[in-house]
Amino acid sequence: MAHNQQTMNELLLREKVCEIGRLLWDRHLIGALEGNISCRLSPTQLLCTPAGRNKGLLDPADLVVIDLNGSPAGAGRPSSEIRLHLECYAQRPNCQAVVHAHPPFATAFALAGRTLPGNLLPEAAVILGEVPLVPFAMPGTDNMREAIRPFIASHDVFLLANHGALAIGEDLDQAYGKMDTLERVASVIFRAMQIDKPVPLSPEVCETLRQLGPQAKLEQVER
Repeated sequence: MAHNQQTMNELLLREKVCEIGRLLWDRHLIGALEGNISCRLSPTQLLCTPAGRNKGLLDPADLVVIDLNGSPAGAGRPSSEIRLHLECYAQRPNCQAVVHAHPPFATAFALAGRTLPGNLLPEAAVILGEVPLVPFAMPGTDNMREAIRPFIASHDVFLLANHGALAIGEDLDQAYGKMDTLERVASVIFRAMQIDKPVPLSPEVCETLRQLGPQAKLEQVER
């Protein structure tokens, strides 16, 4: 019975990973072969997207099972950027899913060497929290793990200098939601900057939002 339950959970996770891949593609948060997605499958294994494939066109059988060192348990090859994911799982026991994408507006901020102000939109404070700019590291190398390591303990969303963005969550929907919110916030801030200098929220409001924290729902602010 336990084996059947484990098999059912894996099937559901495989379907969810593919769904998230399609959402990233449909929302233009990835293009071509960009991006990667992973989630915890068991205490010792992860489920992740394969290397060299369009993440918006995956079938559940395409996904790769790896151990916590990144070694495949069977057929398939994970992205070399899985190193970013592995560091998140190693440092954060509550991390159940990781989404890496190249959202255009958020990545533009990363290319400019800038992070997103956290005092302009409630979404930024409540959903994202502080978003650090992780120094550039060559994709596919262990330097990626070293670059993001100092930021993982206290952040859930990261801009990767000259690269893209990363979001972690307690499930796949939460990790994807943070990535989607990151791009939405980045696009609104960028457009506001074309009009005039954005007007920040008051320090008092920002403090209230910070106390709610990234895990709170925005409805708590708006109701």
